Amino acid sequence: MKHSLSILFLIFSISLIAQNRVSILIDSLTIVSESSEKSRLGQDIAWELKNTDWTRTLHYLDYSEIEAKASKLDDVLAKYYSKAADIYYEKEAFDIALAYYQKAYNIYTLNSNSVNIKKLENDLAIIYARMNNKDRALYFFKKVYNYQKKQKDSTHLAHTLNNIGTLYLEKKIDSSEIYYLKSLEIAKKINNKELYAFLYTNLGRVYNKKEDFVKAKTYINKSIASTKTDIKDDTRSWVFESASKYYLHTNQNDSAIYFAKKAVALLIQHKYSFKNKDAIYSLYKGYLANKEYKNASEYFELYNLIRDSLNIEEKAVNIERLKLEQEFHSKNKIRLLKEKQKKTWYFIIALSLVSGLLFVLILLKRSKNKLIQADLEKQINQAKRKELRAKLELKNNELVAKTMTEIHRTEIVQNILLDLKKIKLKAVKKETQNAIDYILKRLEKDTNTNIWKEFELSFEQVHKSFYNKLTVSHPNLTSNDRRLCALLLLNLTSKEISQITGQSFKSVENARTRLRKKLNLTNSSTNLATYLNSFNVKYKRSSGF
Repeated sequence: MKHSLSILFLIFSISLIAQNRVSILIDSLTIVSESSEKSRLGQDIAWELKNTDWTRTLHYLDYSEIEAKASKLDDVLAKYYSKAADIYYEKEAFDIALAYYQKAYNIYTLNSNSVNIKKLENDLAIIYARMNNKDRALYFFKKVYNYQKKQKDSTHLAHTLNNIGTLYLEKKIDSSEIYYLKSLEIAKKINNKELYAFLYTNLGRVYNKKEDFVKAKTYINKSIASTKTDIKDDTRSWVFESASKYYLHTNQNDSAIYFAKKAVALLIQHKYSFKNKDAIYSLYKGYLANKEYKNASEYFELYNLIRDSLNIEEKAVNIERLKLEQEFHSKNKIRLLKEKQKKTWYFIIALSLVSGLLFVLILLKRSKNKLIQADLEKQINQAKRKELRAKLELKNNELVAKTMTEIHRTEIVQNILLDLKKIKLKAVKKETQNAIDYILKRLEKDTNTNIWKEFELSFEQVHKSFYNKLTVSHPNLTSNDRRLCALLLLNLTSKEISQITGQSFKSVENARTRLRKKLNLTNSSTNLATYLNSFNVKYKRSSGF
């Protein structure tokens, strides 16, 4: 009677807390407007109601699904499927949970969401393991393992190896041992105390099954020692319960009773749980083996009470009922949807096809015309730019060639003048001297032409307004500076300028340095010719730059 009252009080307390939580969530639901947030709150309410009101749980799951689809966001819908799967998993309706996990997995796979893909693969592996489909469980565990190995995620990698080891524990004990040892190797590197507890216990179970009791005892002792570190009470109780089973198996009944009691003490807040049921059963078996029948009888009665409270026998029936309800619910929704769509379906299809075809044809036509026009314009612009560049380059070359020719002709005439003057000095006859004077006057008259003036006139014909714009920006430039600017604009090197002007190479370099100072380019990395080209407006505009 006392135990029954405790059960009723516990159920009442849990129900009251859940109701308060549900009321707060429903209040929040009335004030939000976004579909994604409504879907999330619907999932939270369904989660809170799953153990107390299954009808309302289904209602809020439906509501959450409708809002998730209304949001038109794949991520929101995937989260709904994942949460619905969690709820059915808690009810141990594994087939339905699997279907929802698979839907979420498909969405994340289409969107290449690698983080959620691996989380769902882990969920799928666990649920396949619970359904005893070890091949599929192993398939997904290995995918998760490969991903975690690539990411160098040591903690999760060790957990996955532990899970794979547990998968092999019943039928492939040697494989189970290998995976547990691999996991333990990683756990030691990262010093994960929680993992130590799991792995030492699991290895103790392995060697216990292999009846290698020396190793089994070694690892069981290590697992017990790990409970003195900072680990969860839930893990600690599992270690004690596993140790109790080991001692029962090796007929060390007092130790079995001792550790079973430690497990029960840690599960005081979870009296009516599967873990506590197993610990109580170990106590019963220990006392029975010790022939302490009074204690054995008391714990067997408590074991039956907990087992009945968990509705173990009824649970399998409830799972089938949940499956049937879900199947009916899904079929009914599909039927209603089909009836609603049937009246307008064919009309919408026909109209959509015609409109879509027409729209596509128009788009294709416009797109084709635009591409042709753009290609033609591009070809024309390229041809114009090439022609302008070619003309300018030709004119620049002609200008330089003409200037060079005039300079060389002048040099030749000057040399002839010098030679004639030397001859005149040596001439004896007056007639010869007069003849030489006449020739000298004729030649000097021909060399009076200002070569640089002609150069600048020709230059301005090709590069209109260059001098004007340069002078506006830099009015302090001398005629020699302007002449050097023109030669640099023609992309002539210092050596070529030296040949044209008759100056030494060093003099030209010095002139360039002085020019940079006058143009305020001393602290700039700007190329001198590039800077001067910025004043060449006509060329730039006509070239399409």
